[in-house]
Amino acid sequence: KDIQAQTILQLGNTITRGLGAGANPDIGRQSALEDRDRIADVLTGADMVFITAGMGGGTGTGGAPIVAEIAKELGILTVAVVTRPFKIEGRKRTVVAEEGILELRDKVDSLITIPNDRLLEVLGSKITMKSAYKEADNVLLGAVQGIADLMIRPGIMNVDFADVRTVMSEMGMAMMGSGSAIGENRAREAAEKAVRSPLLDNVNLSGARGILVNIITGSEEAGCQELTLGEYSEVGEIVQEIASDEATVVIGTAVDDKLGDEMRVTVVAAGLGEGTPAVRPAKVVDNARRADAREVREPRESRDMRESHGAAGLVSREATDPRPRVEVERPKRPAPALNPADADME
Repeated sequence: KDIQAQTILQLGNTITRGLGAGANPDIGRQSALEDRDRIADVLTGADMVFITAGMGGGTGTGGAPIVAEIAKELGILTVAVVTRPFKIEGRKRTVVAEEGILELRDKVDSLITIPNDRLLEVLGSKITMKSAYKEADNVLLGAVQGIADLMIRPGIMNVDFADVRTVMSEMGMAMMGSGSAIGENRAREAAEKAVRSPLLDNVNLSGARGILVNIITGSEEAGCQELTLGEYSEVGEIVQEIASDEATVVIGTAVDDKLGDEMRVTVVAAGLGEGTPAVRPAKVVDNARRADAREVREPRESRDMRESHGAAGLVSREATDPRPRVEVERPKRPAPALNPADADME
């Protein structure tokens, strides 16, 4: 009764009999597989899917990768926003969460992780457990809402779904930060808060291969302090400081009169920590001149690499898999002569 959702789908009714997964990812996985067809029916027709879960338990850790797998099979842009458990929840739960995150990363376009322990640093140790978990949920909501706002809020230089797909499709690990400020230096302060958000995981944003920026201010018609060209440039300069030369950067603006004279900057950085650069230098898409449809449509290099390598993302297992590589020694045989016409590119 407390869940205000258009569709509620109970997973694995014959397995769990209406109960939870008992902190067992295998039960969560089996439950999702049992209702695979029903999940596909719910997802069919969607352009973009957000998967939110608390990693370390059973349903989220085991079920989320199955949902992501189904969404990807349907050709849906899939973004997961998940939390890492508090350390006080035990080492076993932490290990289970990390294993689940690794599995989920290979099945989504972009994965945003939010460490719950950062809430202690931000909110202080005196916060109640109930409030702490509520804040963790609010961070999940804020991440999803922040990305959605990029597309649905009107603006002179709005970011649309094609821009989001360009930045987040087949990108792997991602992070999102948001900052607000008011006053003479609001642009710099809001942008710096966004790229240095204390709730973000410890990552180097300079390795991002795709960066999505949205600047939201009120309108002059509503008596608010409207975005100036100088402020727009200042936000762009701060973002460029953390962006690599090969990154695709999409910057847009939107209007929300409820902000008054406040400015809010949201930054989504995708393709983090990947050793593989883009196939060709990516362009900066400045929505001030509204690039043509060919520039904002999803990049061909991500689709080409997916088709040629048969992987869910651009990242090779060798680049990201922490497990040691096992070399198998085989008997040496004389190499057969190859006809150049019969040789395939690997």
